[in-house]
Amino acid sequence: MAPPQSPLAPILVAGLIMIIWGATPVATRLAVADLDPLFVGLLRTVFAGALALPIALALRQRLPRGGRGWLLLAVSGASGFIVFPLLYSFGQRDTSAMHGGMILAALPIFTGTYAALVERRRPSARWIVGCVIALAGECALIAFRAGGGGAEPTLLGDLLVLLSALLVAVGYVAGARLSQAGYSSLATTLWGVALSAVVSAVIAAVVVADDGWPSAGWVSWTAVAYLASITTILGYVGWYWALAKGGIARIATIQFFQPVSGLVLAALLLGERMTLPLLAASIVILVGVWIAQRR
Repeated sequence: MAPPQSPLAPILVAGLIMIIWGATPVATRLAVADLDPLFVGLLRTVFAGALALPIALALRQRLPRGGRGWLLLAVSGASGFIVFPLLYSFGQRDTSAMHGGMILAALPIFTGTYAALVERRRPSARWIVGCVIALAGECALIAFRAGGGGAEPTLLGDLLVLLSALLVAVGYVAGARLSQAGYSSLATTLWGVALSAVVSAVIAAVVVADDGWPSAGWVSWTAVAYLASITTILGYVGWYWALAKGGIARIATIQFFQPVSGLVLAALLLGERMTLPLLAASIVILVGVWIAQRR
């Protein structure tokens, strides 16, 4: 008989995942310091796919059945593991990790908005108010680009990160629709990464054939490996385990810790400084997301 599962274990695992995901802007900044953002976006998916495929086979995660299932998997994988890494890498090169992390904090707003449109349902008044507040914070964050230490935020960098968030939210909705049809969320992630890695590998091979293999220091390569293995594979596997064991309603609220951990890590690892406009915009974004997501 298996020993009883500690009720704290899913919470601790989810908290650790938020720290891991909160470090994504920092790791991306470190990766693009020596590597072209094109290589960072492509190689993180190629490396992650090399890990995802054997895990999917070992866990006997099946592929979807029917044309609609394959379409949803293709949209989910392409937006999450091809388009997002590329756009986000280019954007994070030209903005601070603090800005990049806080722009991504509004992802639940974008995802919920797309879901409401697809399902043709009218969101609640609380959701609309929360969205307006969060989006006002996003506009303020991009408009007042004061930063200290590390990379100075630029309008282009912030807009590219924002565009990457808007597009990856489409993939989240496609993956959710696939789950509603009875397909595993873990399978959606693993097969999405594995199949996207094939496309990314072809593009990377063409780029390497023209420009040669990129040369970079160990810090940048370690950051790419972190993005591929820890952020993409360990992060998603751990997150789905925590949701399954701890309950979606209880564990999902821990997501609010992710942007906070990102701000702390950017300050500790990159020397970025919190400015008053950034602090004010961050608070507005988090309050708006909390209002929209509050049950």
